[in-house]
Parts: sequence; structure tokens; C-alpha cells
Amino acid sequence: MKPMGEAMKPFGEMTVLVTGASRGIGASIAERFASVGINIVIHYMNSHEAANEVARRCMASGAKVLTVSADLKDKEQILRMKEKLQAHGMEPDILVNNAGISHYGLLSDISEEEWDELMSVNLKGLFLCCQAFMGRMVSERFGRIINVSSVWGLSGASCEVLYSTSKGGVNAFTKALAKELAPSGVTVNAVAPGAVDTSMLNHLNSEDIRLLEEEIPAGRLAHPDEISSLVYFLALPESGYITGQIISPNGGWIT
Repeated sequence: MKPMGEAMKPFGEMTVLVTGASRGIGASIAERFASVGINIVIHYMNSHEAANEVARRCMASGAKVLTVSADLKDKEQILRMKEKLQAHGMEPDILVNNAGISHYGLLSDISEEEWDELMSVNLKGLFLCCQAFMGRMVSERFGRIINVSSVWGLSGASCEVLYSTSKGGVNAFTKALAKELAPSGVTVNAVAPGAVDTSMLNHLNSEDIRLLEEEIPAGRLAHPDEISSLVYFLALPESGYITGQIISPNGGWIT
């Protein structure tokens, strides 16, 4: 039997599943792994052409790529996605739970339907994906689960109570699952970015962006590549002693 936490195959031969990988941080994560030739599974829900464009960029780096569509709120769709990955010999050694949605508005204006939708995507989807894919990691005695959270899951944000609550849940989930899986050689960490230059900030105008940048000691928004590089580092075999951590690349905004 191989030692716990020691990979049975070279890093470049592993498979990474990135949820919500058709744009933004998710696309950047997929491309970062593809740059070293790792097998890439690009998950998306509705953005078929955008996912295919990310796939083309990943394949240009020489990576084997599979695109899969699934509603992460639906366990049956996740299980069908798992079956497809198994059929292609691409069950993940590395799971990056990136898919998520945001909400901006006063708590008093949030409907029960909005609450249920956001929690289902940001928390239930995370739970279902981990449940579906961690079993093989445990049996292999090696695996990496990396959850994309948010700085607001650490500090909370006015008018983003719903989103902050969901990401706080991601952080708690990460810490608890890390303890559960550590004896099996599987690490679980979260990356909690600050403000990143992606479409998630499209609700802000140029003046809002300028004011936001003034609040950040680094004086600017993060580029998606700065987030994906951290995700990549946490996935490396030599990062096996890092688990249960919430790491927040935020330019000194929240310390």
C-alpha cells in the first residue's frame, strides 16, 4: 500500500474538475492547470459556447479536455456528470468548487426564492460535488478539494448578507471536511478572494470601482490569474500539509 497522501501518478497525469469554469476565475483556473498538461474537466450550466472557448484555449496548451453541463442544485445531474467522467477515464484527483452566484441588495428586500436559489448553488452544490467525488480520493489516499469562497465570508458585507452568509458556510464546510478527510490523505482548503476584475463586479459603475480600489491598500483589483495561481499551488502534491485553511488574496484589504 502506498503511503497516505502520496500520489500514485505524476501531477501532470492527474485530472482536475473545475465547476463554473466558463468564465472569470473558473476559466483562469482551468487554463492555469492546462498550462502544465493536466487533464481538464470544464463544468458549466448554460454557457455552452463560452465553455467551449475555454476548452479550446486549454487544448492549445496540450491538455486533454472534457466539457460537462450540469445544474449543481440537482443531485441526479451531478451523478450523471460523474458517470460521464468515469466513462472518459477522467474522475477528478483535484476538485475545484468554483461555481457560485452573487446577490446585492438589502436583507429586507430578499425573497425566500432568492435565498433558496443562492444557497442551493453556493452551498448545496458544493456539498453534492464533494460527496460525489471525494470517495475515489479517499480510496486512492490522495486528493485535493479547493473551494472558492470570498473575503465577505470572512468579514461580511453590507447589502451582501445573503452572499456573505453562503461564503461563510463554505469556509465552515471547508474546515470541517478537512478534519474529516485528513486521515485519508485528502486536503480541503478554501481561497477567499477580495475584489477581482470579473463580471461579478458588473453591477458597479466606474466611479464605484475607483472608490473600491481606493479602499484596497494594493490600490487595484485582483486579476483572475492571481487567484488561479494560488488554487494551483494548493493542488500540488507538495502542498499536502496545508489543509483546513481559508486563504484570502485581497491586496491587504481585509487582514
